[in-house]
Amino acid sequence: MGSSWKAISDESRRQVLLLLKDGEKTPTEMSKSFDFSMAALSTHLRVLRDADLVQERKVGQHRYYSVNREKMSEMRLFFEGFWDDALLNLKRHAESKAAKRGW
Repeated sequence: MGSSWKAISDESRRQVLLLLKDGEKTPTEMSKSFDFSMAALSTHLRVLRDADLVQERKVGQHRYYSVNREKMSEMRLFFEGFWDDALLNLKRHAESKAAKRGW
């Protein structure tokens, strides 16, 4: 299994994830949104799949890719730690200003 952080370090792979956030798509559907070859798209999908950021579903000869929301949630939780601190600091600041004004 590859590193999810390393997988998203590439702008093209981040764009693939954004494209998949609205639902599963085939590589052919995805390729219409990019200027790179199907071989390059296949490589990006393999890296994302190896990092467990996307899931692959086979139906006959077709492959459908979708975002692995569970794995993405783990990454989101990492960043939420930063956001929570920012919100807490904003709350303290607002309460301090309100206390000084007697609100």
